[in-house]
Amino acid sequence: MEQRLSLVTLGVSDLDRAREFYERLGWRPTGPTQDVVFFQTGGMVVGLWGRAELAQDTGVTDGGGWGGVTLAHNLRSPDEVDALLTEVEAAGGTIRRSGTATEWGGYSGVFADLDGHCWEVAHNPFWTITDDGRTLLAT
Repeated sequence: MEQRLSLVTLGVSDLDRAREFYERLGWRPTGPTQDVVFFQTGGMVVGLWGRAELAQDTGVTDGGGWGGVTLAHNLRSPDEVDALLTEVEAAGGTIRRSGTATEWGGYSGVFADLDGHCWEVAHNPFWTITDDGRTLLAT
């Protein structure tokens, strides 16, 4: 298996509401939007699909709780982290942790989208964000 991630699908309770939330953050859907919404995010895709349909397709029972996964969006500065958290709150998201300095020398906060999917928003001074938005680990 190649070391890469192609697609992250988020199970949502209301597809239209979830799409509108991400659109308020500046994301633009690509492809079908009837039963699933896809967003091209650099070299990978984020999809939104009905939570019940996703659970059935995956072969799991949906317990309705947090699934042990946090997504992340890295930015170029602490100011960008704070600005994005403000934008998320205005779009209807919930701030779980305000931007703050981290023990590892960075700066991060956490928000939840309308379905409770958690996103860490971080500035890691040891990583590079390229002009085209790729995150490169320090080597």
